[in-house]
Amino acid sequence: MTTTPDDERWMDVALDLARDAAARGEVPVGALVIDEAGTIIGRGGNAPVASSDPTAHAEIAALREAARARGNYRLPGCTLVVTLEPCAMCAGAIQHARIARLVFGAHDPKTGACGSVVDLMAEPRLNHHATVTSGVRADACGALLSGFFATRRGR
Repeated sequence: MTTTPDDERWMDVALDLARDAAARGEVPVGALVIDEAGTIIGRGGNAPVASSDPTAHAEIAALREAARARGNYRLPGCTLVVTLEPCAMCAGAIQHARIARLVFGAHDPKTGACGSVVDLMAEPRLNHHATVTSGVRADACGALLSGFFATRRGR
């Protein structure tokens, strides 16, 4: 799908959330949920280390906050923006939440479940498929991740 001018603006917000995660020592991934009116209703940054929770991915945090804001776990009509291609767990949560559109930055060649390793959003046997726009601010998203891991490796 085609990138919109809003996609880049929203990705800048997600990048700020990813930087916040990095400052906490987490893998720098940020996510947000935008409703049909263009309002952010959910935000999240990676937090599995601090929370000792393998499900504490940025997407899950943003979906949880958005669901609480709506009073419903289903979020039809909403867009999820995330700096890194979702993994299988997050792609499943996106589908269960009935997110209408997924926008992500960097592809994840190791665990990406929206086209890189597998494509759960295109799996015809599943009952919901979000429209996917990939590569939004991919260079900035990838550089943030690369820099984080380079620092961790001592380079």
